[in-house]
Amino acid sequence: MKRREFLKLSTATCMAMAALGTGGKQGLGGGLFSPTMADASTGQLPGSLGAKEVTSVCEMCFWRCPIVAKVKNGKLVKIEGNPKSPVNGTRVCARGNSGVQLLYDPDRVKYPLKRVGARGEGKWAKISWDEALDEIAFNMDKVRKKYGPSSLAYFDHGASAEFLREIFKALGTENYSNEPAFFQCVGPVAVSYMSTMGYIVSGTRQYIDMANAKAILLVGSHIGENVHVSHVREYVEGLAKGAKLVVVDPRFSAPANKADIYLPIRPGTDTALLLTWINYVIEHNLYDKDFVEKNCEGFERLRQSVKKYTLSWAARICDLKVDDMEQAILLLARYRPNLTIHPGRHSAWYGNGDVGRHQALAILGALFGTVGAKGGIIFQTPVVKGHAECLKCEKLPSEEPETSLRDNYPFVEPFPGSPTAAIIKATLTGEPYPIKLWGINGVNILQTIPNPYDTMKAIKKLDFIFCEEMLMGETALWSDIVLPGATYLERYDGVYVYDGITPYLTLRQPVVEPMFEAKPPFWTAKQLAKKLKLKGLSCEKEEDFINEELKEAGLSIASLNKKGGIVTYPGKPYRDKDSLKVPTESGKIQLSVSDFADEDLPPVPEFIPAPAPPEGFARLIYGRAPVHTFSRTMNNLWLHNEWPENHAWVNDEVASKIGLKDGDTVILENQNGYRSLGIKVKVTPGIRPDAIYIDHGFGSRSPFLKRAYKRGASDQFLITHYKNDPFMGASSHRTDFVRIIKDGKTLNIPELVCVPPEIPRFQIEQS
Repeated sequence: MKRREFLKLSTATCMAMAALGTGGKQGLGGGLFSPTMADASTGQLPGSLGAKEVTSVCEMCFWRCPIVAKVKNGKLVKIEGNPKSPVNGTRVCARGNSGVQLLYDPDRVKYPLKRVGARGEGKWAKISWDEALDEIAFNMDKVRKKYGPSSLAYFDHGASAEFLREIFKALGTENYSNEPAFFQCVGPVAVSYMSTMGYIVSGTRQYIDMANAKAILLVGSHIGENVHVSHVREYVEGLAKGAKLVVVDPRFSAPANKADIYLPIRPGTDTALLLTWINYVIEHNLYDKDFVEKNCEGFERLRQSVKKYTLSWAARICDLKVDDMEQAILLLARYRPNLTIHPGRHSAWYGNGDVGRHQALAILGALFGTVGAKGGIIFQTPVVKGHAECLKCEKLPSEEPETSLRDNYPFVEPFPGSPTAAIIKATLTGEPYPIKLWGINGVNILQTIPNPYDTMKAIKKLDFIFCEEMLMGETALWSDIVLPGATYLERYDGVYVYDGITPYLTLRQPVVEPMFEAKPPFWTAKQLAKKLKLKGLSCEKEEDFINEELKEAGLSIASLNKKGGIVTYPGKPYRDKDSLKVPTESGKIQLSVSDFADEDLPPVPEFIPAPAPPEGFARLIYGRAPVHTFSRTMNNLWLHNEWPENHAWVNDEVASKIGLKDGDTVILENQNGYRSLGIKVKVTPGIRPDAIYIDHGFGSRSPFLKRAYKRGASDQFLITHYKNDPFMGASSHRTDFVRIIKDGKTLNIPELVCVPPEIPRFQIEQS
């Protein structure tokens, strides 16, 4: 370790330990961050002796690892993994550890706030909870009566957001986003596997068996950069056992560094490669004929549809070598059926063709017989959990709107909610009906949904907007009322079940009392329901509905805690040797989806080229920083210290031609003239010359997040052009392009890779 690194680490350690001191409840002034580094009587760090241990579930990301919180003198001092957990054990990631700093972040929203300046200006008055809820209830009732139930919309993310969702549903609107993650992330992959296999292979979790795979295919999946502890453990275990790895990615990612074969594909051409591989597998009889004959439908239509996709064609389209593509598919075929074709998770890339890309991955897995095989796609094992009827609100009488925001997307069913882009468009235009009130919980819509400038214009057209937040991010900045939400360490959220290889049941529960005037979302929803005179939400307190959920499993909060916070069950992840029945209508895997054809959508995936960059631009791509969860953790003391800002990855040949050096500070400008904050350049051969990469979630525009404010650049504020997926309405996130501005001078990106005529070039609209 270099001296400079040692000093940096030492400083960080002192700051971290200072944050673990004991003191009053009222923040910095109350001594919460006293600099005590060890207990004077024992010489031990706080919490190492005499700490109370409370089991719960992490929510520093959506992966929900079981944890043990160590509490001493009423203060949280440490977070570890729950040793009874079959998936993460005693391990938590950097973010899991840093939940301590979320709880004690001095920038937390401490009490209800009312806007007193213009929206986005950041001027507030402290008000009481009663005043805040009265104002929210008054406006919800007023807007509903004036414009109808559909004029209300709700953007939410996370388990606790479901309580307020019940309020919006009871008032008669279908315009809740059911977590924007569906419409900004997992929607296309969920639709593709639901239609092909009959169940969701990839949603919050990916139902695959990498630990027992003999080979793994990753297409744009950055495992190890998007750190989800059990997922990474399974991936590493598979590699440690000797699994071969094929990685397809325009960037030399962490998985690419471990790959046996790495294919640096042209962005936007992944489906072309997958369809070519499908054709190759069929032509060369590399597929599992017995499995396909017994368990699949639509093979002949698939075979005819993919004939035109040849290796020589794909080499030109994908900018890859024929030999490399051929060796990769031969390697994968060698290890069927014990093969993980990773379904992906974040799938909202290009709009057109996103469902087809993941459908092609599902088809390739089916041809190799990986469904239900060890090392392949696994089946979910149901875990008994009851439903608490006392959480429901009785819906008020209302007429359905003549036109729904869901009407244009035939495969948004059976998923609830309306596409986020459609909600914003209706708010802007008033068509097909006006939307005049937004509620928001657990999602930073300006750092999540494409074209935040349209989102801000839409907010200005609202009669009212409120949010429940832990930190004052951009969404809070633009709200009329901000409610202080309790962190996951201060609340119950309900019973959580994991239905993977080793199923278990666990519970998120508070480890400390809520700080300041923060309230759990259940309490907020219950009080708001009373003010709106809604019937339902009849549980008196959170423990009531949780015990009701646990009752069917023969448990209670008390008995579950006596068992260490987790109960595990036997799993059945693999298929029987002689039989397979998937939950499609026919019980067979659909290699061609007739339901798609019924809606004039391709039943077999087709390659739909994403337009190439306009002259002087490169495609903007993005990914995850290993220690951060989007914009949610950028203000966290420990994580900010580890990764305070992002960098723009620029190809070394491109940098040489335009005079860029590693560490230069530049501004990125997109095709519509929108510019980023300053960002440092990372010059590397590990990115294609036609792409620029940045980590997602940085570049906060909220001055109330003192550490995160203006640190790095936001990819979201550069995404102003997007397309909606025609199947379920997801918004594309990789259809924008950037060039570089340095010292006020525009540096156009030279075109070092020829674009074939089959790929159109993006046309910049002239304003």
